[in-house]
Amino acid sequence: MGEAPADPRRRVPRTDTLLADPRLAAAVVTLGRDRVKAAVGRAQERARRGDITPEQVADDILAALPAPAPRAVLNATGVVLHTNLGRAPLSAAAVEAVVAAAGHTDVELDLRSGRRARRGRDALDALAAAVPDAAAVHVVNNGAAALVLAATALAAGAEIVVSRGELVEIGDGFRLPDLLESTGARLREVGTTNRTTLADYAAAIGPATGFVLKVHPSNFLVTGFTSAVPVRALATLGVPVVADIGSGLLAPDPLLPDEPDAASTLRAGAALVTASGDKLLGGPQAGLLLGDAALVERLRRHPLARALRVDKLTLAALAATLHGPDTPTRSALNADPAGLRERAERLRDALGADGCKAEVVPSSAVVGGGGAPGVVLDSWALSLPEAYAGPLRLGAPPVLGRVLRGRLLLDLRCVPPAADDTLRAAVLRVPAAG
Repeated sequence: MGEAPADPRRRVPRTDTLLADPRLAAAVVTLGRDRVKAAVGRAQERARRGDITPEQVADDILAALPAPAPRAVLNATGVVLHTNLGRAPLSAAAVEAVVAAAGHTDVELDLRSGRRARRGRDALDALAAAVPDAAAVHVVNNGAAALVLAATALAAGAEIVVSRGELVEIGDGFRLPDLLESTGARLREVGTTNRTTLADYAAAIGPATGFVLKVHPSNFLVTGFTSAVPVRALATLGVPVVADIGSGLLAPDPLLPDEPDAASTLRAGAALVTASGDKLLGGPQAGLLLGDAALVERLRRHPLARALRVDKLTLAALAATLHGPDTPTRSALNADPAGLRERAERLRDALGADGCKAEVVPSSAVVGGGGAPGVVLDSWALSLPEAYAGPLRLGAPPVLGRVLRGRLLLDLRCVPPAADDTLRAAVLRVPAAG
């Protein structure tokens, strides 16, 4: 008689063998040993029941484990500051600073004296050096928080005079009027949607005025029969002017001539400027406050400032951004279209050599992130069938492009040149999609 066939359950891989698999070892680092080991046990049990073969156990474990969150993606949308993708990517210097700050750090300690020191002094000193027109600076956890702190400290129970045409919605359904009124301030709206004059502001100012607010409508354009009052004129009214410039441009940039910057706004007479750190500055999410020393100190000492305080990782990333070389945001904004076309053609040729047909087409990139809405950046993209969009979005790494007229465009403006091979490999992993 022949021997009985071996029981396939005996071929189910041992736990220690599975945990030694490099893919599962990497998962242990991000998810923890207990979680991965529990998934191992469940897959082994499935194999013993015959639901999967012993050879499928490792793949079954990986499929059951959650993907790391958040996941790094390749931004081929042509939107430099894509809010859904986290706006500004950090520079290598900022990433290194965050890693260094992840452990114990001297964020609030003077190592020379051994005594407590000003929190985040390196980031604050770097910000002050970048905008010498500011007599003092402070940092909170985002741009909206900067404006809330200013309204709470300077106008709670008082009035904020603001143009109707500047009462914007800032995203995700949040509206500036609601944000400001939540602080206990009252809004005194002046002018109309399309036209506001200096006389409108002057007529509204009185003993109850906390400050005049100037908001840059950075995520839309109003054209035609319009008028607005510049900060320089508002500064003649005898009350503080708080200017929310939004996108975090610290100094004038010829590429963005219509985008207000902190230095010019302060020189024009603003008492306080608020801005975001994760937009044109190219740093971490943060709210920047720059201006009059007495006003900034008043904000810094307000009880709400504690609730809006930034953590050590943000401070480290902000300091490195201000100290360091060009950020990925700056590099993407200033990318040479001719160079983008050359890269796209090389990628097209390399893909063609592997049997994947792509086209090279001109593209129009934008700044995004609620900044410079009228600016169009000439760019170049790979054009593929629309059917590639889903598989690329779900790949490893995910690749995000934009679909236009039945084609998927992979705009290279925000893709670092060093990632071209990664992009090519991702496209080749997609089965023929028409």
